[in-house]
Amino acid sequence: MELMDRPCPVCGEGAPFEVLAQSNFDPEKMTAFSFASRKLPELMHHRLLRCKTCDVLYASPAPRPGEVAKAYEQAGFDSGEEAGLAADTYLGELLAKPLASREGALDIGTGEGAFLKRLLAAGFSGLRGVEPSRAPIAAADPAVRKLIRRGMFRASDFKKRSLGLVTCFQTMEHLEDPLGVAKAALQILRPGGAFFTVAHNQRSLSATLMGRLSPIYDIEHFQIFTQASLRALLHNAGYVNISVWPISNRYPLRYWVRVCPFPGPLKSLFLALFRGPLGSIRVPLRAGNLAAIGYRP
Repeated sequence: MELMDRPCPVCGEGAPFEVLAQSNFDPEKMTAFSFASRKLPELMHHRLLRCKTCDVLYASPAPRPGEVAKAYEQAGFDSGEEAGLAADTYLGELLAKPLASREGALDIGTGEGAFLKRLLAAGFSGLRGVEPSRAPIAAADPAVRKLIRRGMFRASDFKKRSLGLVTCFQTMEHLEDPLGVAKAALQILRPGGAFFTVAHNQRSLSATLMGRLSPIYDIEHFQIFTQASLRALLHNAGYVNISVWPISNRYPLRYWVRVCPFPGPLKSLFLALFRGPLGSIRVPLRAGNLAAIGYRP
């Protein structure tokens, strides 16, 4: 991939930064799952800079946008169970917040549409999803596959002020311009409509303990947020009544083992050990994710 320098994705040009880590990217280690969700961590990343104004960590230089879109189009998919469990968590967090309407909702980066299914069951109507990768759409339940448009999110595909809710889970890290996407989502929300997102927390306890071995440091993550920078992103995009809070996720033991940075032979042993019924036990952990919601004035 051709790389290009980029400014802070929250503050823009001119924001002061410090270099946190140099690139350890190795193209020879790329696979069909390098741009897939909940993959086996490759522990590679581009050069990482920290913005001294908003506290976001971001990759620069990073791949050009067109090349990123192509990578996601061809990415594999193998996270159906975890996606469903995550969708259950996100719906619970969303419904605990005030919503002006359950009419008109868009899920950006919807994958196989697990969250769309939860919204349908919760009484939301006028649902749409956008997803750049072919594989998860092919794996989608027929009940929601027809609601998913393949491609990158573009506000021009939707009528302005037409939606009551826009969601975007574990996707803001993957975007070349997350501020631009948050602003675009604002334009298609009705007054009082909500933008709800979940993202990794670079200052979480788990990320601090694992250091650069944390799976959040990845070639597909072009920025990694903190509570301060995620709040700044929504504020700079024009949202009001912003809330940002840590959440827990409930996944099978085999998933937690897969993302933990055990040494190679030990990891293979644990993966084999938890392949059976023991690995299916679902364990809730606060593993470093942040939820945030903001409303259109």
